[in-house]
Amino acid sequence: MMNPHAETHRAEHAGWLRAAVLGANDGLVSTASLMVGVAASGAASAAIVTAGVAGVAAGSMAMAAGEYVSVSSQVDVERADRAKEERELAENPEAELAELAGIYRDRGLPEALAAQVAEALHEADPLGAHLRDELGQSESTAARPVQAALASAASFLAGGLVPFLGLLGPTAAVRVGLIVVVALVGLAVAGVLGARFAGIAVPRPALRVVLGGGLAMLVTAAVGQLAHVSGL
Repeated sequence: MMNPHAETHRAEHAGWLRAAVLGANDGLVSTASLMVGVAASGAASAAIVTAGVAGVAAGSMAMAAGEYVSVSSQVDVERADRAKEERELAENPEAELAELAGIYRDRGLPEALAAQVAEALHEADPLGAHLRDELGQSESTAARPVQAALASAASFLAGGLVPFLGLLGPTAAVRVGLIVVVALVGLAVAGVLGARFAGIAVPRPALRVVLGGGLAMLVTAAVGQLAHVSGL
């Protein structure tokens, strides 16, 4: 029978969602900034395309590797905490029981009820109770390095392809402007989608993403123009 009070929460998607949103934003900003910077230096269209393709390829691999290493470190921490709890439960179960009761008491349960709940959970699954209620670890929030790496690389690739639409412009100046416009539109879409998935209000995160990306492209274009003027 289906639970009439069944709920869906977004915490279980936090790992890959964070990686995907970060990857898409980085793909858009990095690729667009790179292409705008090269274009501002007076380079030909072929050089702009080459820079963009190289940026997308390198960025996707870098994001995947970075996410995998970062999230793997989180897995190492979770495993170390788990091993520590296992040792403490084996060496001094009474102290661990008292610690768990204290956690429930601090959350507002009467002392007698807190002790009763702790005892019941210790009988059923003491390690699971400590991991969940003392350390905040659970299956739904567990770190998943491969999932995060794949989500980050795929979203970077998807975001990085958007600025190439700007190359459809008829002249060099129009192409630069079009790259910026499509990148900003893509950032706005990424911000809206990220906010929707996270279940929060849209305007602030979308605006934050657009302003940050716009500033990054502006700085990169200025550097490219400076390189062109100085003859570097």
